[in-house]
Amino acid sequence: MSSDPASIESLHVLYQSDDYIIVDKHWDIRIDSKMWYEKQTVQMQLQHHFPLLADPSTYYGFRFCHQLDFSTSGALCVALNKAAAGRAYRCFKDRTVTKAYLALLRGWVKIEKQTLDFAIGKNVMEGKTHMMCTEGNEGCENPKPCQTELIVLEYGVYDGDPVTKVLLQPLTGRTHQLRVHCSAIGHPIVGDFTYSLGADDSPYRMMLHAYLLHIPLEPQHLLVTAGDPFVPAVDPKWVSQRSLRTLNATIESILEQRKTKEKEREVAKREEERRKKSKQPRIEEQSEEQRRACQEWLSEWAGD
Repeated sequence: MSSDPASIESLHVLYQSDDYIIVDKHWDIRIDSKMWYEKQTVQMQLQHHFPLLADPSTYYGFRFCHQLDFSTSGALCVALNKAAAGRAYRCFKDRTVTKAYLALLRGWVKIEKQTLDFAIGKNVMEGKTHMMCTEGNEGCENPKPCQTELIVLEYGVYDGDPVTKVLLQPLTGRTHQLRVHCSAIGHPIVGDFTYSLGADDSPYRMMLHAYLLHIPLEPQHLLVTAGDPFVPAVDPKWVSQRSLRTLNATIESILEQRKTKEKEREVAKREEERRKKSKQPRIEEQSEEQRRACQEWLSEWAGD
């Protein structure tokens, strides 16, 4: 990932198999578009690099398993056939996918680890129809519960202003969730033109990057990381002044927590199956008892 604008040629593939391609989406490109004037999209990049993999039965030629905002970079999974898309979709639907994003936030976030818990809905105020907002704000329509885990990695400055480098883990999947949650705690994402109401326009990009993507497919899980773009080698305006924890150690901790949750789900699933099986004999016994009662009633009725 660099500070150079996107091009059709600049497609970085992180993983490829017969069923999936995972790319490191550029920060300056849309995933797809129906607009004739959009000459550069991830869809077009894929068609340029992998013309034989495009599926003519789909509108865009490729099946995108999830979404990333136009200004968000990072890991993006693409299914190469209908069956693969269905398997990935079920993982997203069941919320078993693990995602973690890197971000630079304005100001220094005091609470090092916290859960951002704000319901998010559509902003129906005039001039803000493409924005989301937290519950309680004027014009917030149909807010739904949303949670994001925030972990502070480093404190530093960006172009001389205080910023915090964080890892964000969305526990739900609402539109613009990370951007709205960070703005709600008074620490908007650096370069977020939309949720700064146009004020934060000096950075060359919005500093939000999909770093980790884990999809628990069977028989083999998909696990990729898309390198950290928020380093001085890429953008010298970012200067770290104090590190609280390393990115690698934090990701390892998240993956360990994921394994624990998977085991808990498996135990709960087995317990539920055992519980259902244990009910079956009782149902059969009850049915036999009902049959005996019915037979006795029929005998009495016949006797009458």
